Amino acid sequence: MTEVGMRRSSLSTMAFTSVLLFICSIYSCYAQVPLLMWTSDGSNMPHLAQPIAGQTLSGGQLASYMKSALSIAPHNVVLFLQDKLSMEDFTMYGGVFGNKQDSAFSNVESALQMSSSPLMLPALDWSASHSILELFQGELGIPAVHIDPSTLKEIKLNTAQPSLLAVHLPYTAGDQTKELLLKNDAIIGEVLNMFKSQDVPYTAVYTGLKPSRVIEETPVMAGRSVGRSLLQAPSEPSVKPPVVFNDTSGPCILLWADTLLASYKGEEVDLARDIFNGSAEVTAGSVCNETVSRLVLNYKNVLGFQSLQLIFSMRKIFFAVSARNWSVMEQVVLEYDGQRAIFNGSSGIYSPAEYSFHCQNVGNAQSPLLVPYSATDNATEWTLSFTDFQIQGFNVTGNNFSYASDCAGFFTPGIWMGLLTSLLMVLILTYGLHMIMQLRTMDRFDDPKGPAISVPQSE
Repeated sequence: MTEVGMRRSSLSTMAFTSVLLFICSIYSCYAQVPLLMWTSDGSNMPHLAQPIAGQTLSGGQLASYMKSALSIAPHNVVLFLQDKLSMEDFTMYGGVFGNKQDSAFSNVESALQMSSSPLMLPALDWSASHSILELFQGELGIPAVHIDPSTLKEIKLNTAQPSLLAVHLPYTAGDQTKELLLKNDAIIGEVLNMFKSQDVPYTAVYTGLKPSRVIEETPVMAGRSVGRSLLQAPSEPSVKPPVVFNDTSGPCILLWADTLLASYKGEEVDLARDIFNGSAEVTAGSVCNETVSRLVLNYKNVLGFQSLQLIFSMRKIFFAVSARNWSVMEQVVLEYDGQRAIFNGSSGIYSPAEYSFHCQNVGNAQSPLLVPYSATDNATEWTLSFTDFQIQGFNVTGNNFSYASDCAGFFTPGIWMGLLTSLLMVLILTYGLHMIMQLRTMDRFDDPKGPAISVPQSE
């Protein structure tokens, strides 16, 4: 490396360190994620003004940054979307604030140093990070290709046309965090080396879909006393809004889930990862009326299929026994490349029509609320597992769920254990009292002061 290149690398490292130190010293994250963007060595990106320290960027501001960057930057874009990421991860495990050789982000830091003008956004509203994939798809006019790191050798890039690759990276909090971040950084290095080996200029983005750490900072209002105050429980961080399908009269179907895991022949994907972005394309094909609600979630390039649809079919049925209408999940259908896998959910997924349905675990394995229609159906090749699942297909008002009818029964295992233990204790106590009540005192006693009993002996 020439002296000029070494000087530029040194200055870039010092600038990167100064920016992160300044931001972290005066700023605390509240439901925010960082975003790093850089280009390959030799490619240019416009010098974009860094946001004011403490400013949280919204989705609209992010779109403005991305549009300005893509005006010059290469249109071969790779997105590294980590499940969770916060600025504290760089502080604790990065080499900028500690030992460079012990960094969990060595490939990312090296790429930032080699880039001419990297963009670092420390405080992005994490709800906006869910729309980053859709944002790039709209700017580039092409669909995203979700790639598996194990198939990197099979990917051939074409410099004549733009490309959009998405790489999903896991995150686990705890003792294994650094090891997992090291593995993620190795994957990032492999992807960047693929671009370099094929001599393709690229634009890379590294961000998180959720914050890994949430630190609340209570702002001091002007004119407000900063003396003693009562302690109170910290407010819960904002959560992602539900998926909403709107017809001509307004919202008519709501869906929320923490995860929608689908596994096909050993490969698993979370279908809830990219659907909470408010895009109408996600729910294209859905319908709803007074008696039928059909929510369709559309995906592309998932589990090796070009197109995949997850369909929830609900019907409003009147039951004379309860004298009320009920919302019944008739089917959960997977349509993929001309094939169908059908699950019956009417046996356990139902609620009063005025309520929403909620269940902590819905699936066809551990909690068999979804049953394949037949043993020969394609559904036997799939494993579905929905966690913290909530859906409402009728009587929707606004974007909020109605009262939830939970799938958990009243007599939970804990209640049954308590009842049986109490019954056993009552039986033991009853038996003991019965034994005590059966005790009788003797009506005659021997007199120790009287004459001794004489027993004659016969010769």
